[in-house]
Amino acid sequence: MPANPRHDAMLAAVRELGTASVEALAERFGVTLQTVRRDVKLLADAGLVARFHGGVRLPSSTTENIAYRQRQALHDAAKQRIARAVAREVPDGCSLILNIGTTTEAIARELAGRRGLRVITNNLNVAAILSDSPDCEVIVAGGVVRHRDRGIVGEATVEFINQFRVDIGLIGISGIEADGTLRDYDYREVKVAQAIIRASRQVWLAADHSKFNRPAMVEVGRLDQVDQLFTDAPPPPPFEALLAEAGVQCTVAGVN
Repeated sequence: MPANPRHDAMLAAVRELGTASVEALAERFGVTLQTVRRDVKLLADAGLVARFHGGVRLPSSTTENIAYRQRQALHDAAKQRIARAVAREVPDGCSLILNIGTTTEAIARELAGRRGLRVITNNLNVAAILSDSPDCEVIVAGGVVRHRDRGIVGEATVEFINQFRVDIGLIGISGIEADGTLRDYDYREVKVAQAIIRASRQVWLAADHSKFNRPAMVEVGRLDQVDQLFTDAPPPPPFEALLAEAGVQCTVAGVN
């Protein structure tokens, strides 16, 4: 496609935000909605972005997640806000399961130093973060360690999680699609996440704004299996209605 400074700036904005609505881009660049739609079509035709109803996001594979080191840096400030919001709601003396993901690792850092927590995890990074807290008991699931992110997966992990019944299951996710499904990439990781949902009296989902309308191959579950959602920006349509219909309490970190 021909060089265009606005196209370059728009692509940089989408890379920064992960997802953006047509209205937000029009306001940001001081152009009409029609102009943004034309620009987005050109960028999409070039394979640089992916369109969805009312907005645009970075193109992504439905079969493979972004590399772990990239995910660590991506939306870091948003993950920190989410982590602080979650930590405020976790009472001392409760039992939790934390699964794989950079957002759950941020939550673990916020929980470090809390009193009387018993944390089960299939994430060696979470275990390392919390193992320095003398008042926190950490139980690590058995299974196969994925070298790329130190997550523990496999049938042994599922069997281990099935032994427990905890107060709160804290899970991250790769994508939430517009039909209300929660999705991820590795079916082995998904099996563990499903076991965590079954083992939890309450299921808390931590997902930054980029996870909305993000496709992934394997279904973990549905929004009606979640009790609370913690995110960093108001969910775009149609998710506000889907959350209300499913009875999910939504906390927007930094807003409420």
